[in-house]
Amino acid sequence: MDYYLDLANLLLRWVHVITAIAWIGASFYFVMLDSSLTPPQDAESKERGVSGEQWSVHGGGFYHAQKYVVAPRVFPEHLHWSMWESYSTWLTGFALFTVSYLYNASSYLIDKSKMDWQPATAVAVALAFLVVFWFAYDGICRAFGRRKNGDAIVGALVAIFIAFATWLACLWFPGRAAFLLVGAMMATTMSANVFFWIIPGQRRSVAALREGRPVDPADGQRGKQRSVHNTYFTLPVLFAMLSNHYSFTYTHPQNWLVLLLCMLGGAAIRQFFVARHGFKLGVRGNPLGYALLGVAALGLGLLGLRPPAPEPAPAAAVAAPVTYAEVHKVLEERCFICHGEQVQMKSVRLDTPEHVAQHAQGIYQQVTVAKTMPLNNATSITDAERALIGRWFQAGATTK
Repeated sequence: MDYYLDLANLLLRWVHVITAIAWIGASFYFVMLDSSLTPPQDAESKERGVSGEQWSVHGGGFYHAQKYVVAPRVFPEHLHWSMWESYSTWLTGFALFTVSYLYNASSYLIDKSKMDWQPATAVAVALAFLVVFWFAYDGICRAFGRRKNGDAIVGALVAIFIAFATWLACLWFPGRAAFLLVGAMMATTMSANVFFWIIPGQRRSVAALREGRPVDPADGQRGKQRSVHNTYFTLPVLFAMLSNHYSFTYTHPQNWLVLLLCMLGGAAIRQFFVARHGFKLGVRGNPLGYALLGVAALGLGLLGLRPPAPEPAPAAAVAAPVTYAEVHKVLEERCFICHGEQVQMKSVRLDTPEHVAQHAQGIYQQVTVAKTMPLNNATSITDAERALIGRWFQAGATTK
């Protein structure tokens, strides 16, 4: 069964990355295009209602993109719609979240030192993060999005709500799951923006134009607003998704603050690139400040809040050789429950000297260096035991 779960995890992760690349690539391209448009120079384009254009070169050819104020006089028969990249990314991401976390909630979603709840409760709360955040975000946009200074109000309120949700997720869930959950929460909102607002608004506008009816400007305004929000969510979401490979981020005592600072850095750097497209055309001020803010936030999150260095072991303990019997005792107490004779999660068995020798490098990396095993420290391994395994490995990892 573990093999098929791992296979599903691999295939879903692969497809998820492919579709995410397609979605993010298309999103970044259109934001760049919209930011770098210049007024048309020829009278013919102005007469046809072109509001902005961009000339570019790529792949040995020249491209001429034009944007119309409302619509071209002759409406095209075929339109390219950017939506399935978003839907496919969310569907594969949720399927991967289900296989990796929800299916194994007792292992991945529960840290009894934080919340000693049942797997079904942990799953329900995790799913509630996705749903509640969307309704809260959507409610904020509906209530304040069209007011004077609405963008600033919405941005501030959404940022506060993200900070609260991040703190709460890290309070209730293991760090690795909490980081992923915050990323999934924001990614769900990004895809929901496309599904509930951007595409329906575009469909209504296209239908009105084809039928010769007036276009409701609110559809375009809402779609533009939600699209802008999506582009600022992108880099924070990517950091949250990739952080599970780097335990020093989510195992920090103030992991919620690490995540918030790194997400702030990602959003600021994204703003730098958005503004830079216009700055090169002289339509905005120098955006370098956004890049510096992003770098400062990342530096504070990843360097300023680095985990404290472990206390050095006493000289006698450093000099004392570690026997395999000592290591076997630690493995028996902390690891055999998942990697013993009866159960071999991830096809790893550690109850014989031969298997321990085979996985010595992995044991050292997962237990001593990354400290990701035992998962969520479910078996309460101590720092002294981690250090003991480290000294055993560095001395040659003998199994005799």
